[in-house]
Amino acid sequence: MTVAMVFVSKYLVPRGFRGLTLYPFIFLREAKDKSDAVLIHHEKIHLRQQSELLVLPFYVLYILEWIIRFCYYRNIYVAYRTLSFEKEAYRNETDFEYLKNRKWFQFLRYL
Repeated sequence: MTVAMVFVSKYLVPRGFRGLTLYPFIFLREAKDKSDAVLIHHEKIHLRQQSELLVLPFYVLYILEWIIRFCYYRNIYVAYRTLSFEKEAYRNETDFEYLKNRKWFQFLRYL
């Protein structure tokens, strides 16, 4: 089970986003999102991705994949939504049992 510390910071979370995960913290743009189970679960999936990649490599891979996808799609939002890490999180954010059964490096399935 992933234990996360959740904080609210409208200054740290970029505009247009509701949450940001920086291991081991989840930052939310608005306090009302603390009760959004789907959003929190989405961010917990990112915590698992970050921990299995030993944190720093996660950020390196995330940024590199985003650059590649941005060069391909020429759209910031499309580049973000097509990241393997985001696809895994979005496709499984409503399955609250997902992290109990998730195998290692599942984000690779979404490349």
